[in-house]
Amino acid sequence: MALGGAQGPGEAQSPSGEAQKGILMNIRDLALAGPVIPVIVIQRVEDAVPLAEALVAGGVTVLEVTLRTKVALQAIEAIAAAVPDAIVGAGTVRSVNDVHAAKSAGCRFAVSPGYLQTIGQACIAAGLPLLPGVSTATEVMAAGADGYDFLKLFPATAVGGIGLLKALTGPFPDVAFCPTGGITFETAPQFLSLPNVLVCGGSWLTPEHSVAAKDWQSITRLAQQARFLRT
Repeated sequence: MALGGAQGPGEAQSPSGEAQKGILMNIRDLALAGPVIPVIVIQRVEDAVPLAEALVAGGVTVLEVTLRTKVALQAIEAIAAAVPDAIVGAGTVRSVNDVHAAKSAGCRFAVSPGYLQTIGQACIAAGLPLLPGVSTATEVMAAGADGYDFLKLFPATAVGGIGLLKALTGPFPDVAFCPTGGITFETAPQFLSLPNVLVCGGSWLTPEHSVAAKDWQSITRLAQQARFLRT
């Protein structure tokens, strides 16, 4: 049985009772919160909570904090403890150890740049919903064999972008995607218009210069704009 549920590729189920209580039970529930998942790199722990609060204030509640810095797990712990309206997950999950660390830090979901069966099985065992990364039809099949039918196309623009997503619709009509990598505010609507795209990942919501300057109001404005990208 597919972990993403039996709905069509461009459909997200209505929130279950558990999801409404704040417990993420289905990875496709991520798409219910809005059309964009910010891909966040945090360099300083003290920025974590105000950054998350700024995004949530703008209506963006699903936050992917990438495990690309030494303080990433501390940042996730801080957000999970202090920003209850945020659904915080770990991105750049590359190993079983990352899965366990993300779960321990309070993550509600995980995102991987590629797919390994060991990671998929570890997430299932940990009860941690996974958005696995893929870039080829072979990887879509590998993830699908383990029950994953909502996938992250990464790096989206570099591996074919809209053209590839359209091509994948034929052989994989039951698979939905979250394209991430190289997508901008200007190009996101083109991706979101595709029937097999539920949501996009984007780093433009948290510009490095805005975070460095602690310009949280500008990040809130970007989040507000992102909420209305799907036409």
